[in-house]
Order: sequence, then C-alpha cells, then structure tokens
Amino acid sequence: MRRNFPRTGAIPAILIVLFLSGCGAMPPQTDRRNEPAFNDPETTTLGQRALAEAQRHSGQSGLLILDRGYQAFLQRAALIEAAERSIDAQYYIWNGDRSGRYLAHRLMLAADRGVRVRLLLDDINVGNRDAMLGLLDRHPNIEIRIFNPSAARTKVGKILAFASEFRRLNRRMHNKTFVVDAAMGIVGGRNIGDEYFDLHPEMNFLDRDVLAQGPVVQAMASNFDAYWNSAWSYPINLLSHGREGDAATIARFEATRAAAADTTGFPQAPVEDAVAAHATLQREMERAVWAPAELVFDPPAQEMTADTDQPQRTARTLQRIVEQTDFELLIESAYLILGDSQLHLLEQLRARGVRVDAVTNSLASNDLTANHAGYARRRPAMLAAGLNLFELKPDAAACVDWIAATDYCDKGALSLHAKSAVFDRKTIYVGSFNVNLRSIYLNGETVLVIHSRELAQRVAQDIAAAMAPANSWQLHEDGAGDLIWSSPGGETWTHEPETGLWRRFKSALIRLLPIEKYL
Repeated sequence: MRRNFPRTGAIPAILIVLFLSGCGAMPPQTDRRNEPAFNDPETTTLGQRALAEAQRHSGQSGLLILDRGYQAFLQRAALIEAAERSIDAQYYIWNGDRSGRYLAHRLMLAADRGVRVRLLLDDINVGNRDAMLGLLDRHPNIEIRIFNPSAARTKVGKILAFASEFRRLNRRMHNKTFVVDAAMGIVGGRNIGDEYFDLHPEMNFLDRDVLAQGPVVQAMASNFDAYWNSAWSYPINLLSHGREGDAATIARFEATRAAAADTTGFPQAPVEDAVAAHATLQREMERAVWAPAELVFDPPAQEMTADTDQPQRTARTLQRIVEQTDFELLIESAYLILGDSQLHLLEQLRARGVRVDAVTNSLASNDLTANHAGYARRRPAMLAAGLNLFELKPDAAACVDWIAATDYCDKGALSLHAKSAVFDRKTIYVGSFNVNLRSIYLNGETVLVIHSRELAQRVAQDIAAAMAPANSWQLHEDGAGDLIWSSPGGETWTHEPETGLWRRFKSALIRLLPIEKYL
C-alpha cells in the first residue's frame, strides 16, 4: 500500500505552520476589572484579633516560622476555614495532587459560604488544566487569573510559543503569598503540592515560610494586587476557549471535587470548621515572635521583553543587607548560582573577614539536573571567592526530624527548596528568592526581611543543622584544583556522590552551555 509522505519542499512550509501555531496573539482584555484587595479587617473575626494584637506591638508584625511541611499545610487549611470575607492566593505552582485538590476543594467551600476567592497562578505550571480551572472560575465568588500566559494552550503549542517568544515567556511570577481577610498571611518558598507538605512518597522538600499578622500583611496584599492587576494577568475564561463546558470535563470536575474531601492518609486531619480553625490559629500565634519586618517584592515588568541586565528590587535590597554584614552570612538556597558581580561582592566580604557558608542541593538531591549543572559550572569560582559550600544529602539523617511522614525518609529522597539567609545572627530573610541569576534578574520574587535576634538564631540553627556532616557533604578543592566531597569518618568522593554515571554525564553536558542566567 502506497503512503503519501510530504515532498521535501513542503516540509519547511509545514514547520512554519507549526511554528506559527505557537505564536498566536493574546486575546484582548476588553472587559477586564481591576480591583483592590479586601481592606476592612476589622469587620472579620481574624482581623479583630490581629488588630488587637498589633496595637500591643506598635509597628511590629507577629511572625511564626513554618519550617515543617505538614505544619505549613495545616496552617493554610486553617486559614481557609477561618476566612469570612477574602482569600487571595498567589503561586508559581499549584499541583493537582492530593494536597492541591484538597485545598482547592476547601477554597470552593469557602466561596460557597460567601468568601471572595482570587487565585493567581503562573502559567508555566498550569499544564493542561485550563478547562478544570475554567470550571472553578465559574463559581460566582471565585476568580482565577493566569500570569504571563502563552497564547497557545496545548503542550506542543506552548513549546513552540516559548521558542518564538523566549524573552517574554522566560519572565515568570515566582512569588508565593496567601492572604486571608487582610488579617493574616503566609509568605515564603512553598508552592502547593504534596512534595512541599511532607506527603510525597518519592521526594519531599525541606522548605520554609512564615505565618504573619500585623503590618506586613498589608504589604503582602499590595504584592498580590500588583500582579493581579498587571496587564500580564489574564482571566482564565479568556484562555480556556469555552472548553470548560464539555460534559466529560464537568463530570471529571465533580468527581475530583468529591474525591478532594478525602483526608485518608494525612498524618493529622486538617480542621474543617471555623471554630476549630480560629482555635488553631490563636494557639499557633501564641508562639509568634513580634518584630520589625519589611516585605519587599519585584513589581511585574511593564514590558516583558525589556533588558534584564539590572538586578531587581529584591536583589538590590538583599545586596544592601549583605554589604552591611560584619562577621557571618548563612545561606540556604535550593538553587545557587552567582554571577561575576556577586562573586566580586563575595570576595569583598572575605577581605573584611566575613564568613559566608551556604547549603544547597547536591546533584543527588536536586529535583532539576539542569539547575544543578548551572550551579556546578560556577561552583569552582564560588569556592575560589571564599564561599564555604555544603550540599544536601538525599538521605540526610535529620529527615526523620524534618518530615512528618517519617516512613517516606526510607522510601524516598529529600530535596532542598528553602530560600533563606541569616545576617550576623540578627536579621533574616525568608521568601521565594533563590540566590541565583534567575531570581536576581528575571523572576518576580517576594522576600520578608525580619529584624529579630530570636528568629535569626532559630533559623541559623536550622541552617547549621542542614550543613551538619550527617546531612550534607562539604566541598573542598585539592592541590590540583579538583573537587572533593567529604563526609563523617573521613570518607571522600572525587565526583558527585550517590549519583549514577548517566546523570553525571547529563549534568556535565549541560554545564558546557553558558545558560546559568536562565536556570
């Protein structure tokens, strides 16, 4: 039987059609409504309590460090149940897994009781969920927007669009904020998904964020509004092209909604009523530390294809704090890549006698081989500039202290996702900002800068624990300039520990490419 293949001369035309299919124009936002965050906390139970506490701590914010994943999940669940007027959630990733479905289900129930829910997601990880999100958006009290989306909505189309609009689509909203009733909020490094909440059987993230009340909550709301009202945030109904009305999709949506209520297998059942939620939050905030704090965020770019060679606001703020550091800087960053100007600053710190220690992922613990390759390309220069480097072990001994479902420590791997630093044991930052070139120049980021010796000591202890020999390898260079990984008992490696030849080869191959800024 004869097959009709396209003639060679037709292939370029076909490729052009496929390429252009990923380059469609964005739909016009003709009836777009810009709106401010809810700003009447005194009309809510959470707000009344938060305002009363804030009056006793003039100018300070109440801050509770959330450095355990399931704890962070329970706090988000409690905030949703306590909400009376408003929930604003902004995330780079919101997975459709067990925890993601559960929290989305509780958001729907909050909307059912009259709470206004605004959900802002970066497009890079929305995947093929436009129809499901479109159905959720049809709830009269829920509105969903997608930040800096591709006009193409299929997987292949998005890949082609990324190639044709690289400069625009490479600018991402990495910020993560969660604000309820203008009274309480969470900011930090966690996305929404099982691996962020100690619930993933194969890999769980060591991460950190902050539950807050007081003045920083208003700043978190301003951060949300800046992105929500950006011209680059598109209502999901402009992108889903009506597919949310498909009968099969509606049936799948309803089945997902019903299944999301199941809490089987959770280490501890989340609260599911307002009374229990308020009691939980009040009990937790009794452990909060009140301190001066400043929330800093990068506003969304007016022109996404503009030059990005200048550090953004969060990077400039952190650099000023680094320049004022006198004796010690501790860094915990999932992805760690310093450019020439940052290396120069590191050398200046070393010349002043400032010790700089950093813990990041090893190749064995990193969830992204390409990101590790960019780090590995700059690793010798960072060591030469005076950085003391530690790389997390995927089977760190402290996993049983860090992860709620401790049996996952035997079954899976641990990875670092936290983004924090401690300056002279008196100031810290916790946020979405990795110490890498993408955060410095490209992504939208949010950081919470806290001036508290108590919290600084606590986070410093956590970072020091991650750097301990049982949990991380320390790196050195031998006399010939080759890297050495060391561990307790004098054991050493001359290549990336606990990795196979194939993964090391992939990392080495990517390392040849000068693409650190985009990782």
